[in-house]
Amino acid sequence: MLSSERVKRAVQERYGRAARQVRSGGAAACCQTAAVGDGSERCVQGAYRAEDLQYLPPEAISASLGCANPVALAQPAPGEVVLDLGSGGGIDVLLTARRVGPHGKVYGLDITDEMVELARENQRKAGLDNVEFLKGDIEQIPLPDGHVDLIISNCVLNLVPDKAKAFAEAYRVLKPGGRIAVADMVYVGERVPQQDADVSLDAWSACVAGALHRDEYEALLRQAGFTDVSIEIAYELEEEGCCGRQTAGINNVRLASALIKARRPR
Repeated sequence: MLSSERVKRAVQERYGRAARQVRSGGAAACCQTAAVGDGSERCVQGAYRAEDLQYLPPEAISASLGCANPVALAQPAPGEVVLDLGSGGGIDVLLTARRVGPHGKVYGLDITDEMVELARENQRKAGLDNVEFLKGDIEQIPLPDGHVDLIISNCVLNLVPDKAKAFAEAYRVLKPGGRIAVADMVYVGERVPQQDADVSLDAWSACVAGALHRDEYEALLRQAGFTDVSIEIAYELEEEGCCGRQTAGINNVRLASALIKARRPR
């Protein structure tokens, strides 16, 4: 069975390569359907409004690896403190920073050094000073208790080995009454056979082996203390779609992009 540390290293290696590819003038590999799988600029067209993207550095768009638009789902308000779990090149952080305004604050947390560096460069290019990108682990969020109003995330929580710990940490850093609004991969059919998930680092870092069924996702959120849990399927991925699961050696699994919301009770 794969250890948590091996999974995390595989994730860091995959997304470190993606960040380097963006810096060299390319686009990161896209976590989307085959119909839009030839570059992140095309991937984000259906998820984000063109009028929002016009304010972002091209590198933030090229680094997008998400499966939906958690900012639109979350509707951050002026003055709120927001945390993006697995912020990558910073697209959702930068979009959120414009919404919360100068009296708000947005943190981006990522485990990959190259992505944090790329995100900080994109922040400088965007000219936003209400943003802070942090290097860290979602299972040990480097923020104090009750610090944020809102948590967002985009196709990342499936990559976390210990999801119960991640959800407990999310609950801890939220203020009472705070909320989460995330996009993530979920299974809509049979999951990856356990023997494949246990041996394939590619399947983990490709958003496949670590995905949950919708009922498992809801159960873990409620176990962490969240209420008002809702999970809506946005769209089902095409066979060749999610983060290259064909190259991960995993076939005949059905995955979907889900929009997930929950709240910490007051």
